[in-house]
Amino acid sequence: MINLDKTIIKALRAATRIAVLTGAGVSAESGIPTFRDKQTGLWENFDAAALATPDAFERDPTLVWGWYEWRRGLVLSAQPNAGHRAIVAMTDYVPNFTLITQNVDDLHERAGSTKVIHLHGELLKPYCESCRRPHSLAEGIPNSPPGGARREPPRCQSCGARIRPGVVWFGESLPQDQWTAAREAARHCDFFICCGTSALVQPAASLVDIAIDAGATAVQINPNPADADDSVTFTLRGPAGTVLPRLVAATWNSDKRRGPAC
Repeated sequence: MINLDKTIIKALRAATRIAVLTGAGVSAESGIPTFRDKQTGLWENFDAAALATPDAFERDPTLVWGWYEWRRGLVLSAQPNAGHRAIVAMTDYVPNFTLITQNVDDLHERAGSTKVIHLHGELLKPYCESCRRPHSLAEGIPNSPPGGARREPPRCQSCGARIRPGVVWFGESLPQDQWTAAREAARHCDFFICCGTSALVQPAASLVDIAIDAGATAVQINPNPADADDSVTFTLRGPAGTVLPRLVAATWNSDKRRGPAC
């Protein structure tokens, strides 16, 4: 049973600047496996974290590109869940709302969120590893390559170099503009929600502390214990797809909408 303390409802209803950070758990509810999940099919003998590095792409580009094409297929086959939709609903009631995600899929956008801050890049936006020119992928779900998991990366139409996945790999820096915007949102919000993330991956995890240090009410939503549980104002134990819709309904169900978010 999810305990929606009246203090949470009161603080959320009074908030005018809300920031939400989502992690892999939110996408997992739509069927997209996290890096901690056991891989399936052709990929069951591979470590996901070991494939998500610049060194892995340099060492075996066909293997890494094939894995990301498999993940792209999962994303294109998935649908936004109730957690994604509840986040969109919040924007109708809050004058200033910022959505920050560690996820590389487009499920937030497909649910209706706009101006999403993607800290770890976007899987559907690959680019040239040399000149960084964006690359357009063929529409539709990619077919499995003949002969197994490997797939040759496409080449840049401008300089001929390899196209790489549009994600931030382990060991790479976050996109500076996205990271700056995320920190500013955390620093100036009066209510911060962290959901579907263990709050272990830095520097994204530090956003919770930035918000708390600035005086915001901070809520952690996760089905399992997380490091942030000890520092946030409230912990709501459960999946985002269950907790967020109940939180939105309990807070604004009888309220008039305040108008579109800024």
